[in-house]
Amino acid sequence: MHPMTPMPYRVRSRHPDRADTVTLTLGPLEGTCPPFLPGQFTMIYAPGVGEIPVSISGRARAGGYLQTIRAVGAVSGALCRTRPGDVVGVRGPYGTAWDIPAAVGLDVVVAAGGLGLAALRPVIRELVAHGSRYGRISVIVGTHTPSTLIYPTELARWRETRGVDVQVTVDHPDRAWKGPVGPVTRLIDQIVFDPRRTFAFVCGPEAMMRTTAARLVRRGVPARRVALSVERNMKCGVGRCGHCQLGPLLTCLDGPVLSYERAAGLLSTEEL
Repeated sequence: MHPMTPMPYRVRSRHPDRADTVTLTLGPLEGTCPPFLPGQFTMIYAPGVGEIPVSISGRARAGGYLQTIRAVGAVSGALCRTRPGDVVGVRGPYGTAWDIPAAVGLDVVVAAGGLGLAALRPVIRELVAHGSRYGRISVIVGTHTPSTLIYPTELARWRETRGVDVQVTVDHPDRAWKGPVGPVTRLIDQIVFDPRRTFAFVCGPEAMMRTTAARLVRRGVPARRVALSVERNMKCGVGRCGHCQLGPLLTCLDGPVLSYERAAGLLSTEEL
């Protein structure tokens, strides 16, 4: 089959995370989902509307991909409006993965901004499930308002796990908010880790990733051990169209996961 031809997947379940955000469980009409690695993405096609890249946020217990989507455009809006039983097109999974084995034996910092938490969810689940393999585990999450935070129940469960420090900060608090206020970078100076023995996973808006990675490096974390998920202008997912070119890289093939050592110079040119 041609690599640009999507396979039909049925929406098995739909969980509203927030007013504009849903997590879909997608399963193929025939056969099983190809295996995926945390950090990879699929191209999802809304029939008659278009196609977008979406990070895989986990595998469902009964099989299928979990994919969290926020309605910000025509395609994402159409996908968010789907209901169980509807059929969409899926290609992939594509791209590079989070190097979780490289963090074994080290302190780990997971920094997520907004919907970036979806791409990092499989990483956090692995850390929580096998905490004894790692040193200190810190999960710091930034979101626009308390109402835009995704996975609040899961975050609360992770917070109760021994050895896992979970902190959430918001840009604009409501009257009920009692936690930190401000960008996620502020939390980096408050969490405890040994910079010389730390691996960091960072995903969120590009400006957030630049500032967070730079702050981690200033604290002493080697740039090669700061991993980012860079998703610029992906269109085809297979390196044919060139829309996602970032300097010498095609982020759909060479990324989306890149070390800050490799990405820092490229990200100095802000996204158009």
